[in-house]
Amino acid sequence: METWTALTTLGDRERAEALGRSLESLDPEPWGTGVMMLEDVDGTWEVGGYFTDAPDEIALALLAAAHGAAEFTISKLPDVDWVAHVRRELAPVDAGRFLVHCGSGVETVPEGRILIRIESSMAFGTGHHGTTLGCLKALDRLVGNCAVIRRVADIGCGTAVLAMAAQLACGAEVVASDVDPVAVEVARTNLSANGIEDCVTLIEATGFDDARLAGPFDLVLANILRDPLLGMAEDVAQALRAGGHAVLGGILVEQADHVVTRYASSGFCLRGREDIGEWSTLTLTRTSS
Repeated sequence: METWTALTTLGDRERAEALGRSLESLDPEPWGTGVMMLEDVDGTWEVGGYFTDAPDEIALALLAAAHGAAEFTISKLPDVDWVAHVRRELAPVDAGRFLVHCGSGVETVPEGRILIRIESSMAFGTGHHGTTLGCLKALDRLVGNCAVIRRVADIGCGTAVLAMAAQLACGAEVVASDVDPVAVEVARTNLSANGIEDCVTLIEATGFDDARLAGPFDLVLANILRDPLLGMAEDVAQALRAGGHAVLGGILVEQADHVVTRYASSGFCLRGREDIGEWSTLTLTRTSS
C-alpha cells in the first residue's frame, strides 16, 4: 500500500489540535492524523496526516497558513510492513531486572528477570528511548534497595511500560493516567498483553486532576517533559507520603539542575541521577511531612 505523510510544526497545543481536526476534512481524506509535542524542542508541536493517495499540496499550504504553522513537508513512504519491521529492528531492552520486548527476540526468560511486552503495532515507549530506559533503571534501583512500593502513580503513562514494571516488580497497586485518550487505549492493550489488565487502574486525566490520583503514594513515575514536571512539583509532593519517591524523566541534561532546584523547594532531595545520551532521569525523595 502506498503511503504519504504530511508533517508540520507550530508553537502551541490549541492551534496544533485545531489544525489536526482540519486535516480530517481534506480531500483526499487522510486515513490517520496525529498531534504530539516534540520531546526535544520546548513548546513545539508536530501535526501530521497519513494518506493512501497523494495529498493536495495547495490545500495543505492553505491550512498551514490559516493556523500559523510551518509549511507541510510531504513525503512518500516505501511499501513496508511496519509491524514486521518493528519486530525485526527493536531488540529487547535490558534495564536491570526488566526485559522489554515487542513480541520477538526473547526465546526464554532468564531467571530473576521480569518480561514486559509492548505490542509491536504500538511500539512507541518501548524502553529504547533514553528517557524510558532511564526510568526503568531508576525503578530497578529502588526495588533493589528495598524501597517500600505499595501504591504507585504513573503520570503520562504512554504505553504503560513503567506502570507495568512497577506492578510486576512490586505487586503494587498502580494508577496510570494520560491526557491522550489514544495513549490510554494503547496502555490498555499492553496491560492485557501482559495479563495484568485487572491490576492497574487506567484513567484519562491531565496531571493529578482526578480523585484517584490523590494519594498517598509510595512512588510517582512521570516520564513527560520539563515544563509540565516543573508545574506539577507541588502536586507530586502532595500525592507522595513522606519518604516516598518520584522518578522523573523526559528532561534534557541541561534542564536537570533546574528541575532538581524546583523540587527541592517543594520538599524533595535528589537521591539519584542518570544521564543517557541527551536525557536525564532524576530519582527524588520527599523529605518534608
